[in-house]
Amino acid sequence: MTRIGILSDTHGSFHPALIDDLDGVDLILHAGDICDYGILDGLQTVAPVRAVWGNADNMGIRRRLEEHNRFEVDGLDVWMTHIAGRPGKWQRGMGERLADDPPDIFVCGHSHILRVERVEDLGGMLYVNPGAAGKQGFHQEKTCLRLAIEDGAATEMDVIHLDAEE
Repeated sequence: MTRIGILSDTHGSFHPALIDDLDGVDLILHAGDICDYGILDGLQTVAPVRAVWGNADNMGIRRRLEEHNRFEVDGLDVWMTHIAGRPGKWQRGMGERLADDPPDIFVCGHSHILRVERVEDLGGMLYVNPGAAGKQGFHQEKTCLRLAIEDGAATEMDVIHLDAEE
């Protein structure tokens, strides 16, 4: 089994709960608006990190990362970007791009709205927006996700509320 931590929109703020909440994951995905490369360095102490740049990221971050990152994890095709919209309301031509070659899992950020759903008209693609893990923005709760993959299928997902009382 492979476990993945998924977050977005940290906006330069490294929530201290991330270390414990993502402990044990095999890979961390950051879907943009990092705003301080030190965030990725901190996440790297937990597990290997893959990230894309977002609209709030400076040129230094944009030079080091891609806008779109497509890769395979445990037999699943994953596509990650920052701005994409959502099923039924795609932005920047993403609907057409996804229809041409849908991945198994599509990860994006930007909206600061936690949303996970299967998109049947895109071959059952799993759409994942982890909400926002940083302080900046209109979101009420800081969230990230843990995803389990087993035998080439997403089998389990946990929503992590970073400011939850213990």
